Amino acid sequence: MDRNELIRHNLRLVHACAHRFEGKGIEYDDLFSAGCVGLVKAADRFDEEKGFRFSTYAVPVILGEIRQLFRSGGSIKISRSLQELSIRAKKICEAYRKEHDGEITITALAEKLGVDAYQAAQALNASRAVLSLSYDDGDNDTDPKALVSDIPVPSHEETLTERMALKQALNALADDDRDLIAMRYFQHKTQQQTADQLGTTQVQISRREKKILIKMRMMLI
Repeated sequence: MDRNELIRHNLRLVHACAHRFEGKGIEYDDLFSAGCVGLVKAADRFDEEKGFRFSTYAVPVILGEIRQLFRSGGSIKISRSLQELSIRAKKICEAYRKEHDGEITITALAEKLGVDAYQAAQALNASRAVLSLSYDDGDNDTDPKALVSDIPVPSHEETLTERMALKQALNALADDDRDLIAMRYFQHKTQQQTADQLGTTQVQISRREKKILIKMRMMLI
């Protein structure tokens, strides 16, 4: 599968990641646009010889771009060259929409702009343009290049991003904190049982658990 196909066939991952942040103060279209930048970055850097599935590699990159949007207050510092590219991208999108009554694809936009897909995605993100990058890749007879409206995210993909995000947060914890969370939430031990196994008190476990959960919550936003 070439780079453009890899991007096309994994756009549902962007939707799944973006849906995790809905209602947190940034418009969904902006979340999706930032996620597309992450997807393109992941496609450019992915090395299948390392044995990972693309989705395993891409989801953290997509989430990273979306979280960066929150860290920047919902806005991105834009260079003059990117501003100019963004204006051109917006005009092309509007012209395409009027002529075809639909949305241009990221690949076609990149070709018209004379840049790669990553730069095109950046331009869209900067302009807050609403671009549908969804394709119908089902088992019907529809032309695979035909655009469709934003598709609902299957529940297994939503679960995938949740699990990957949780795994990231757990891996970032110190070993003893990770052990505590594993006992409490994966082995279903009580605070007293956890305290007995770790050689401490129930009160200390309660305090540590609260601090760890707050830390993990901040990682997942």
